[in-house]
Amino acid sequence: MRVALLVNPAARAGAHTGAATNAAERLRAHGLQTSILSGGSAAESSELLRAAIEAGVDAVAVAGGDGTVNLALQELAGTGIPLGIVPAGTGNDFAATLGLRELDVAAAADAIAGGVTRSIDLARVTRDDGSTRFFGSVLASGFDSKVNDRANAMRWPRGGSRYNIAILVEFLTLAGIPYDIAYEGADGTRGEVHGDLVMATVGNGRTYGGGIPIAPDADPSDGLLDLVLVRPAGRLRLLRLLPKVYRGTHAIVPEVSITRVRSVRLASPGVTAYADGDPIGALPLTIDMVPGALTIFTP
Repeated sequence: MRVALLVNPAARAGAHTGAATNAAERLRAHGLQTSILSGGSAAESSELLRAAIEAGVDAVAVAGGDGTVNLALQELAGTGIPLGIVPAGTGNDFAATLGLRELDVAAAADAIAGGVTRSIDLARVTRDDGSTRFFGSVLASGFDSKVNDRANAMRWPRGGSRYNIAILVEFLTLAGIPYDIAYEGADGTRGEVHGDLVMATVGNGRTYGGGIPIAPDADPSDGLLDLVLVRPAGRLRLLRLLPKVYRGTHAIVPEVSITRVRSVRLASPGVTAYADGDPIGALPLTIDMVPGALTIFTP
């Protein structure tokens, strides 16, 4: 089996570790022909991966975090070429949803060499200009996208703790944001939400921000998205909500609603959405599900 192992040296964290080299050595020890692809930018990395796929690789592996995995999703969606993940990034939320987050390099490489795969869904974002992009874990807009803005600009600390700090800082200027939302529910019925929200989040996976279970019951194999809406409340009340968010028990709070949907359109002026930890576009955006779009290696 020929494997293309993607690592992005422009990633914010984890890309300069020895994860890729160690994974490649482990894969080769299993008899797999493994080539490391490392572009100087996200665009160059995508080009290298696209060329490898066109040349006929049998599998793709990524040594990195959600941002680098997201690059691979764009090229692999719908191809049937399996993806292996060596978690080596800041958040690794997509890997967490798939049960791979805690794997070390050797175990992740062994899962690829083992050859066991399964199919999962991907969420597809359509912008107003008609362009599209896939994501695997969570799309965030509103308060949580502002947290992403702040966390991504922070040089210290590394890891998931910077998201915690960013959350607390953003609370100082917390305010409701006007939204217009239209969705198709799991049973095909249509629904709309209009008015101020703190945030509107769409989950294919369960966690974001390095393990925060914002959509605790999301299943990337059920053909549905989890739409999580948080309505304004007093700042102190929302601050008290945070421990429930970290435990994944926030669905019981009156200001929170979680709805299973087939598709959803989010509109709000001046709001940029993030997906898999990176900016994906300004609202309005339409998000729908592509069932079974990705094949992944699993232990």
